[in-house]
Amino acid sequence: MSPSRVDNQAAAYIAAPSSTKAPMVTESSSPTSSNKTFGMSSPIESKFLSHPEDLGIVAVGFSGGQCKPGVDAAPSALIESGLLTQLREELGYKLHGDDEVHLYTDLVPKEDPDYRNMKNPRAVSNVTKRIADQVYSHAKEGRLVLTLGGDHSIAIGTIAGSAKAIRERLGREIAVIWVDAHADINTPETSGSGNIHGMPVSFLTGLAREDKEEFFGWLKPDNLLSVKKLVYIGLRDVDPGEKRILRENGIKAFSMHDIDKHGIGRVMEMALGHIGNDTPIHLSFDVDALDPTFAPSTGTPVRGGLTLREGDFICECVHETGSLVAVDLVEVNPTLAAPNDTGAHETVRAGCSLVRCALGESLL
Repeated sequence: MSPSRVDNQAAAYIAAPSSTKAPMVTESSSPTSSNKTFGMSSPIESKFLSHPEDLGIVAVGFSGGQCKPGVDAAPSALIESGLLTQLREELGYKLHGDDEVHLYTDLVPKEDPDYRNMKNPRAVSNVTKRIADQVYSHAKEGRLVLTLGGDHSIAIGTIAGSAKAIRERLGREIAVIWVDAHADINTPETSGSGNIHGMPVSFLTGLAREDKEEFFGWLKPDNLLSVKKLVYIGLRDVDPGEKRILRENGIKAFSMHDIDKHGIGRVMEMALGHIGNDTPIHLSFDVDALDPTFAPSTGTPVRGGLTLREGDFICECVHETGSLVAVDLVEVNPTLAAPNDTGAHETVRAGCSLVRCALGESLL
């Protein structure tokens, strides 16, 4: 199967209204629990998962971390394109989850005024807390967890959940590889927009703190990430306040300049070398890391990004470490393309390709 394949079902979905249902997540014939490789097709042995043949699915239809509607439709578009079928039937994973794309409408208050410059703070805090519990429920069982977003604010929940589970299961910290055009490490005070999808890393590293439960005070030390175990790849649109934060904290970051200079192969060697081979990895991939040529249907596209092949290569390299414990794919927005434009289809195709490569698909 080509790494950029997408089923024709995607076209029918993207033209339709958002759905809360997904054709689902059923268990398939799969390796026994004694198998230590990812799925059935990958030869890579997992270092940190007790059940690497199992894949926990969390489908997050949430757009409250930013101001453009439509990113909540991404999980259904990805699923309707055949992604989960491919993971089950072609990569051999046993999928765990339910048949619902979660919209979290019960967690969104009627009134949600700004707080500390944050827009929709109660909604985002409530939803990410729920996501943290969902991810944790899979990760504590020793499964690989795949979260389909949604905007990048959801990573507050996904990383908090996997960090807690790995600490409990293995007594280890996780590392995060954050692939993105943006650093998303603004504090509420440094953010120009107030959109929380530009702040998740500051809350996850403790650089932004809040005691009130309803404004991310639910984040505890076991949910957090060390700045020493954070690596960025693909940055090219970083706010002045974020640049100061990166420099002052010595955070490892590879911009598009570094990729142009060294090539993606050398950058991945340096990134993985910084993390080390004894640390579980959570890969959080924002589709806007790709150049808009390959993923135009996203909320904050920035020219001069990764090629799809470079994006796939990043995912392949992380898979080959055997250290992968969780994957996020975020910021696909299938509603932004014009009615007769192929941009939405291309972006969904790109997202599916990234996920498959992270989960073990290879060219040969």
